[in-house]
Amino acid sequence: MNLKRYILGLAVAVAAAGSAAAQSNVIEEVAWMIGDQPIYKSEIEQAYIDMQNDRVPIQGDPYCFIPEQLAIERLFLHQADLDTIEVQESMVQMQTDAQMNFLITNLGSREKVEQYFRKTFPEIREYYSNNVRNRTRIQQVRRELTKNLKITPSDVRRYFDRLPADSIPYVPQQVEVQIITIHPFIPRQEIDDVKARLRDYADRVNRGEADFSTLAILYSEAPEGVRGGEIGFMGRGQLVPEYAAVAFNLNDPTKVSKIVETEYGFHIIQLIEKRGDRINTRHILLRPHVADRDLTNAITRLDSIRADIVDHHEFTFEEAALQLSQDKDTRFSRGVMVNQETGTTRFEMSQLPQEIARAVATLQPGEISQPFIMRDPKRDREIVAIVKLTSRLDAHPANLADDYQLIKDMYEEHASQEIVNQWLERKIADTYVRIEDGWRGCEFRHQGWIRAQ
Repeated sequence: MNLKRYILGLAVAVAAAGSAAAQSNVIEEVAWMIGDQPIYKSEIEQAYIDMQNDRVPIQGDPYCFIPEQLAIERLFLHQADLDTIEVQESMVQMQTDAQMNFLITNLGSREKVEQYFRKTFPEIREYYSNNVRNRTRIQQVRRELTKNLKITPSDVRRYFDRLPADSIPYVPQQVEVQIITIHPFIPRQEIDDVKARLRDYADRVNRGEADFSTLAILYSEAPEGVRGGEIGFMGRGQLVPEYAAVAFNLNDPTKVSKIVETEYGFHIIQLIEKRGDRINTRHILLRPHVADRDLTNAITRLDSIRADIVDHHEFTFEEAALQLSQDKDTRFSRGVMVNQETGTTRFEMSQLPQEIARAVATLQPGEISQPFIMRDPKRDREIVAIVKLTSRLDAHPANLADDYQLIKDMYEEHASQEIVNQWLERKIADTYVRIEDGWRGCEFRHQGWIRAQ
C-alpha cells in the first residue's frame, strides 16, 4: 500500500473519531441498531473512505456491505463482553507504541504527527489503543468458536476434490535454498576507532558541551538517527538483550551509558523516559566498516570451503553449514532457509534477498553457487555467502502431492469460517436488529437481519 495514502487514511479516521466525540451534541442519523448499539450514517461513510484509502475490497454495494460488517463487529464485541474476554494492556500498549513509532518515523517527529492528524498525541494514541483492543477481542472470540476444529488428511482430500477448477490456486515457481555465510574479519584498530568516537560523543554530552540528539542526527548509522536517535517506548522483550540490559538500568536522563555492543554494532544510550515496564531511549549506533581486502579474504575463504565440498568431497554442504556458517538463523538447521512469511522452507523468487535470488536463478537443484557479497538485511552489514539450490518447483496449479500445506490452510480457513457463519446466524436471530428505511434494500451475506426486526 502507498505509504502516503495509508497515513492519509489514518489521519482521516482519527480526525473523524475525534470529531464524533467533540460533536456529541449533534444529532447523527442512525442507520442500524444492533441491540442497544447504534451504527451511524457518518460511521458508515467514514469506513467507506478508510476502505478506499487502504484499497480494501468491497463486495457489492458499499452501503450494504459496510454496515453489515460493522454490525458483525458489534456482535463479536458483545460476545466478548458476555465471555468477559479481557486483553492484556501490556500487549495493547506494545502494539500501540509500535504504531506511534511508525508514524513518528515516517512523519519526522511527534509534533509533525499532531500537525498531520490535527489531534493531540494522546488522542491519536487512544484511537489506536481502542482499535487494537477491539481487534484482539474479536480475534479471541473467533478462536474460542473454532478451538475444537479437528482437521484430518481425508478432510483435506475431500475438500480439494470438491473444489471447482477455477478455485484451485495457481502456485508460482518456488525454490528451497540452503546458505552458508561468513562475516569478514574486522581489524581491532577499526573497532577501537569506533569505540573512541563513541566515548568522545559521550564525554561531550556528559560535560554539557553537546546535545545527544544533535550528535545522533549528525553521526548515528541507525535509522532513528534522523530523529535524534529516539526509538520510542519499548518493552524489554522488544529490544536486543544487550541493549535492554543497559537501557533499563539508566536513571539519569542527562547522562550517557557506557558503550554497548550488539549484533548491530556499538551503541551509546541516553534515557528519555520510563513508564512502568516500558522505556523510551535515544541512541547513537556506529558500525565498524569492512575493508575491501577483508571482503576479498572472506570470499577466498568461502571459495575454499566450496571447493572442499564440490571438488574434494571432504564434507557436505550441510556439515559445513553446521560447523562453519556464521548465520545464526540457519546454522543449526544445516543451512536451510525458512520463509518468515509462510513458515515453510519454500520461497517465491521475489521473497528472497535479491543477491540470493540472482545466485539461485543460475543453479540447478543440488548445485552450489560461487561466493558472493550480500547485505545482511537484518543487521545492515556486508557479508559473504554461498547458497545451494535444494529444489525448484515450477509454477503449477496446486495439487495435494506438492502443496498439501497450502490446501490444508485453505480448508482450515474454509471450515473455520463455516463455524463462525453458523454462530453468526444464531446470534443475529437472538439479537434485536433495526435497519432504517433506505438501508434495507440489500442482499446481505448473512440471513436474518431484516427478519429480526
